[in-house]
Amino acid sequence: MTLKDMMYVSLFAAIMGVLAFFPPIPIPFIPVPITTQTLGVMLAGGILGARRGGLSLLLFIILVAIGAPLLAGGRGGLGVLIGPSGGYILAWPIAAWLIGYLTEKNIRTLHFWKVALFNIIGGILVVYVIGVTYLSILSDLPWWPTAISGLVFLPGDLVKVFIASFIIVKIHCAYPMIDKTREAA
Repeated sequence: MTLKDMMYVSLFAAIMGVLAFFPPIPIPFIPVPITTQTLGVMLAGGILGARRGGLSLLLFIILVAIGAPLLAGGRGGLGVLIGPSGGYILAWPIAAWLIGYLTEKNIRTLHFWKVALFNIIGGILVVYVIGVTYLSILSDLPWWPTAISGLVFLPGDLVKVFIASFIIVKIHCAYPMIDKTREAA
């Protein structure tokens, strides 16, 4: 890993921490708050690619695990990762990696709707499946009702998909960070 890669990984871990400054919105019937940090997951994967995007979120989770208050509401520590939000948070590196992988494979034909689809697949579907499954097991509730209650996140996450997709396409046009010759091969 080059110094440049390490800087990008660190930068996006820091961006995730900055997104924590937006206060979480608690939901009365589900113990997981609405946050803006899934926007950072989509941006990390779409801008940095699979390896660097996944590593940036893995670094972020390690920092949270050792107690850095980098989650929305100033939360941090292992307790958060084994709590109700833990499955969603632990899904972030996988989601960023998948978004980055799909972006890398389609880097030559990248446009807004394609990036939006990648963000929906990684940033919503993957995060929801892992997060809902974890919450269902943790709270000893059936999976399907837990998944239905998680749909409250969908409108906000769709807004984040469109914001992230717009930013990703613009950054790839202005300053692509994914090497088109190396990554698309």
